[in-house]
Amino acid sequence: MSYEVLESKTTHKGLLVTVTVDKIAMPDGSSALRESVIRGKNAAAVLAVDNDGTLIFVRQYRHAFGEMLLEIPAGVLNDEEAPEVGIARELEEETGRKPGKLEFLCEMYPTVGYCSERIQMYIATELTEGVQKLDADEFIEIERYTLEEALGMITKGEIKDGKTIAALYAWAARNK
Repeated sequence: MSYEVLESKTTHKGLLVTVTVDKIAMPDGSSALRESVIRGKNAAAVLAVDNDGTLIFVRQYRHAFGEMLLEIPAGVLNDEEAPEVGIARELEEETGRKPGKLEFLCEMYPTVGYCSERIQMYIATELTEGVQKLDADEFIEIERYTLEEALGMITKGEIKDGKTIAALYAWAARNK
């Protein structure tokens, strides 16, 4: 099916996102309006498996929800940065751990209804000590849980972040 964009208007241009309102042609010949949040850069996330088998999480404040959320390490990729390079950088910056081995887990589109963000997700193993380098406005707490504990935290509502939930279930399915 074809959904041609007939008109597009930028309604907001911010530091991280641009918002557009598009008039699109529908398959039956009618038209409809769609709002889109365009994420200028892609992101990567990593499920870091420490040498004892526990998973490393970061807890950080997320302003949109006004909460400290438990997540896997993640970040926006720099221009032309390969996801593996970006996520190795983010893992060290956020947790002080360097991956010895990175393996692609899956790609996800976290909010397909209105946002163009893509997240490449990886598994990091054979971790070694690095140097945590938090941004000036970043305050992160490191927490470790087993896969079973983390899956239980999802059902209890203690893990709410979509990329984290997707990575945990993808990892669990791979390791059945």
